[in-house]
Parts: sequence; C-alpha cells; structure tokens
Amino acid sequence: METISTNKSHGGVQGVYRHESRETKTPMTFSVFVPPQAATAKVPVLWYLSGLTCTHANVTEKGEFRAAAAQHGVIIVCPDTSPRGDDVPDEKDNWQFGSGAGFYLDATQAPYDRNYRMYSYVTEELPRLIAENFPADMARQGVFGHSMGGHGALTLALKHPDRFKSCSAFAPIVQPSTSDWSIPALTKFLGPDEANWRAYDATLLIEDGKKFNAFLVDQGAGDSFLQKGLKPWLLEEACQKAGIPLTLNMREGYDHSYYFISTFMADHIAWHRARL
Repeated sequence: METISTNKSHGGVQGVYRHESRETKTPMTFSVFVPPQAATAKVPVLWYLSGLTCTHANVTEKGEFRAAAAQHGVIIVCPDTSPRGDDVPDEKDNWQFGSGAGFYLDATQAPYDRNYRMYSYVTEELPRLIAENFPADMARQGVFGHSMGGHGALTLALKHPDRFKSCSAFAPIVQPSTSDWSIPALTKFLGPDEANWRAYDATLLIEDGKKFNAFLVDQGAGDSFLQKGLKPWLLEEACQKAGIPLTLNMREGYDHSYYFISTFMADHIAWHRARL
C-alpha cells in the first residue's frame, strides 16, 4: 500500500492511499480519515460509497464529514467507484457506464468481468487492507453512500447484515432494475437476463426476503433525478411490506449535489455512531 498524502484535520489524519488490487487487476485509490480517538483504541468504521462520475476525492474534498467523524470517533473509508486504466474497457462518452460507474457489482459479461469486480473489492479485498493497516474495529462497521453509492450501500447491508450494523443513504438508486440510468449498465455488466440483476437491486432483495435492522435515507425534493432515476417511494413500499424500519426524509429545496449531502452529513454520522 502506497501513501499518496496525509493531512492533519480536526485532530485526526486524512490520508489518501493506493494499492494494486487483485480483484480489479488495476491500481485502486481510496481515502481514509482516522479520528483522534484512534490514537488509544480501535474505533468503528464507516464506509462511504460515492455516486456516478465520482472518485474517492469528491466526498473527501466536499463531503464535510471530518468534524463529525472526529467528534464521534469514527474512521471514514472512501473507495473509488470503479477500476481505471488504459486497459480497462470503458465507454468514454457515457458517464453512466464504465469508468466512474462500477455500480458496486461483480460483472459476469466479457469484457467487463475481468476488471469490474467492485462488489468483491469493497466487501472483501479493501476491508482486509483496512483491518491490516488502520486502527479499525471491524466488529463495528456501517455503510452509507450517495446515488449509485446509495444503491451500493443498501445492497451491501441487505446481503451482509451480520457485518454492517447500520446503513444510510443520500438520494439512492433504490431500484436499478427499472431506473433509466442503470438498466443499460446492468445489461452490459450482468447480461440481459433480469433475474441476474436481483442480487444488486435493494427493493428486489427485500422482496426476496433479505432483512436489515433499519435504514435512514435523505432525499432532495428538488432533485432532477427523483422521478426517473431514484424513486425512493419504491424503497418505502418494500420496507413497509417487509417490516423494515425506514426513516425517509424528503428535503425541500435540495438537489442531488454535495451541497445537499454535506448539509446532512453530520446527521448521518451521528445516526451511525449511535448504532455502532
């Protein structure tokens, strides 16, 4: 693991790191904020999964999470959203697929199946690296994310309720199987058989019997992607039918940007810390 940079912030350390990934077969860059409490004891870990077009840097630079993470004594890990490199298959002019748009799944279709293994990367490989190199209490993990990363957070929590004690999301894609900006990606990554998409669709995972203790979702009511891409009411319906507690906050006047995310970031970190 290579250290790219470290900066002191709010008494802790914000670092950016790179390593060679066995899963994606590319170099992968991620950021980790370690709060001051970690100087004397291992602390809980909160995974943040970013959205379409993003790298680790978007939330690290614009998410405004460090003050709350330092207050509550939580490590924040921010992975990249996809493999990157000249040899990685991509669609350069399509922001909804390929580079920056890995959808936190393991692709099964050539040529994408060689590199696009973000599900295994964020659930297996990167957690091992964090456990080995940082003062992380891996028995206390939570996950949250934005948009495509909100989709990832919900699916990871539903598939690993024994690992993740808490889950929240900002403007998540709750049903990628029917969202206009994710159907093409699922088709290319997983093939045309929609039965294979269910493992990466939060509402369908719930329909198939997956459970979680509770979800927190914040959604901007002024989000331009609300009707065709995000559809939070579908998650609300699925959770009601399954008896899964869901707090869905519709935030009037807020859009899809980091101005929205950063406004409610401290609320989410406090919510997670209470469960970790």
